[in-house]
Amino acid sequence: MCASYGLDPRFTDSRDILAGDEAMLEALRTWAADNDGETLRPTGKIKRNLNPIITAPDGARRLERGWWGYLVNGEPAKFPSINSRSERLSTGRGPLPPRALVPATRWFEMQKPQRAWHEFATGELFAMAAVTRPGRTADGEEHTCYSIVMQDAPDRLTGIHDRSPVLVPHDFADEWLTSGAPAAELIDEAVSLSRGVLEGVSAAEMSGRP
Repeated sequence: MCASYGLDPRFTDSRDILAGDEAMLEALRTWAADNDGETLRPTGKIKRNLNPIITAPDGARRLERGWWGYLVNGEPAKFPSINSRSERLSTGRGPLPPRALVPATRWFEMQKPQRAWHEFATGELFAMAAVTRPGRTADGEEHTCYSIVMQDAPDRLTGIHDRSPVLVPHDFADEWLTSGAPAAELIDEAVSLSRGVLEGVSAAEMSGRP
């Protein structure tokens, strides 16, 4: 599972994840700089961090701040909701729920049983696939909640962790955000294309936890 990730404000976007949108690039860099390098973790009752996500509710991309994990009856869900299995999502008969891209420059996983933390990165900005749903806190605040889509890790990374995020290439980003294709079709294509992006991911053991 992915339970933490990072966004370095010095990121490069040579793969055109943000489609050359200078305003969005600047807004994302400003948010990352203000975050001061802090690791992004699930949103909760006490730590109300809202993380940048890219959505397209009306067909046009926009950058907003989302609640990582689902809200149920005004509280963080009691069931695991920060990640969603691609296999489960693909079983739906209709289209997937609204979707998002989660911009990041790295994510972290713990290797077991060694309990050694590893950083996974491509050296530049990438986009993790996410599904979203609306949520409201007990005090009435409305948020877009998101869950990162996970898949089986490629063979070369399974020795560290058996799952990895679905990484969306730039030329599939708009389709991921706006397509009305059946769930199985869209997930299968996303997982297949993600394999190409994952080829550029490197893993490095960390001296401590993120």
